[in-house]
Amino acid sequence: MAGSVNKAILIGNLGKDPETKTFGDGTQVCRFPLATSETYKNREGAQIEQTEWHNVVLWRRLAEIAGQYLRKGSKVYIEGRIKTRSWDDDQGQKRYITEIEADQMTMLDSKRDGNEQGTYAPAQEQPTAARTSPSETASAQEPNQANTPPPPPSGDGTDDLPF
Repeated sequence: MAGSVNKAILIGNLGKDPETKTFGDGTQVCRFPLATSETYKNREGAQIEQTEWHNVVLWRRLAEIAGQYLRKGSKVYIEGRIKTRSWDDDQGQKRYITEIEADQMTMLDSKRDGNEQGTYAPAQEQPTAARTSPSETASAQEPNQANTPPPPPSGDGTDDLPF
């Protein structure tokens, strides 16, 4: 296999309100913890819930949208890559953090405060054609045909199917 893959896909709930920061050049970054949970039964039949916490980072337009619409407890779909970075703390100790740098986000909560559910991805990284399915393209170009139900089957109700 030529190359490698670094892809993370998460569906979870925000552990706290997103923290958004704007740099001098206007670039925005947004960070929040995301909880994903797994539920299973142990050998004794007791239900066990195991929660994993992920540090999510969004940049530019995604950061702006997340800061505006997401709150603690919001359910989101995040797609991105895993990154580990390091820095020296105040005592000179080397510190590390692993983060999910998201390049796509979908808000999964139902409508709340008049905001609609939607998928967001930076336009430069995901061209519109790549995000549009053939059915969406057909419905956008031919609205009357896309919304018309298929005609009812003709004949006496019998067919050549063996089941």
